[in-house]
Amino acid sequence: MKIIQAEVIVTSPDRNFVTLKLTTESGITGLGDATVNGRELAVVSYLRDHVVQLLIGRDATRIEDTWQFLYRSAYWRRGPITMAAIAAVDVALWDIKGKMAGMPVYQLLGGASRSGLLTYGHASGRDNQELFDSVRKHQEEGYKAIRIQSAVPGLESIYGIASNATVEANAGVRYDHEPAQRSAYPAEEDWDTRSYLRHIPTVFEAVRNEFGPAVPLLHDGHHRMTPIQAAKLGKSLEPYDLFWLEDVTPAENPEALRLVRQHTTTPLAIGEIFNTVWDYQQIIREQLIDYVRGAVTHMGGITHLKKTLDYAALYQIKSGMHGPTDISPVGMAAAMHLGMAIHNFGIQEYMKHGPKTDAVFEQSYTFVDGMLHPGDKPGIGVELNVDEAGKYPYQQAYLPYNRLADGTVHDW
Repeated sequence: MKIIQAEVIVTSPDRNFVTLKLTTESGITGLGDATVNGRELAVVSYLRDHVVQLLIGRDATRIEDTWQFLYRSAYWRRGPITMAAIAAVDVALWDIKGKMAGMPVYQLLGGASRSGLLTYGHASGRDNQELFDSVRKHQEEGYKAIRIQSAVPGLESIYGIASNATVEANAGVRYDHEPAQRSAYPAEEDWDTRSYLRHIPTVFEAVRNEFGPAVPLLHDGHHRMTPIQAAKLGKSLEPYDLFWLEDVTPAENPEALRLVRQHTTTPLAIGEIFNTVWDYQQIIREQLIDYVRGAVTHMGGITHLKKTLDYAALYQIKSGMHGPTDISPVGMAAAMHLGMAIHNFGIQEYMKHGPKTDAVFEQSYTFVDGMLHPGDKPGIGVELNVDEAGKYPYQQAYLPYNRLADGTVHDW
């Protein structure tokens, strides 16, 4: 079962995606997602120039050995580009193994631990009425849990608001589905933390008054607060019983979360920009978070993220895998298979891809009554339509960045 071909395919239907396709001597193929939003071509080079030639002739069944080889032989370990490249290889190998066995990947990981995956969607608005309309629309689509993002008075454009204006090249694409603007330079946004801290609790009070106490509500702070500001927000949101508060402060400094924990019982979710278990080691061991936000695509694939979540399970910490539209359908499917199998599943983020993306990536997973299921096709259940992919060449795109009122570059 040797690998005889490794192709790196770049396509940009609704946004840029990087896909690795492996083919074995018996003709079985496997797909892996290697997309790093805004830095896609860095991963393309890593794969094409450094990894592909290492895969030819390797035994496709040796998933763990290949993972360790790619991680340890490079010497320069970790980092988002390296780990996304390894993730693509890893998921493609799991896809091949599932097809060899005639089973969906979750069966190879121990079988189903649940009948489906609780999922949350992204509601947002420039004001409360627009936000309420967005919540209702998501509920009509079947979502049981909903992330709440709101504009802040006095700020022109901030993260997560679907109705934010986009550059002309992004016309017709929801901002929150693809904040990476197709242009030669990143868009600049504004930020003021004090205004945000005053406003957001009033938003959640309004949402609870409108939709009641039972709906699981989530919120993303997107790394923009200092530890004491994050603690203040968590405490102020306690009356509204959040499912979680996400990325309240830049998590490169794990000790910051100790201060947040001292002041609030609001559950914390962290880690969508993490890429190894080593990023999580301290905050899991000290129980400073409640949900692991890592993505299969960015954390070395199914093999490594499963080990991270198994470690988290020792501390009753659950999964909350990253799943916006910059995770391709290949990466989403891989996350669903992992979520089906692990015991400590929490919730799965899910933003529906656009029709062009769905035509490029033919999927077997389903979303019914607020629950995702990866389907029972052998492997991960996604196939790439090469002809469709070829219609959409790469387009340069950048995620935005923030400046404060005095011009200082701030966290985005």
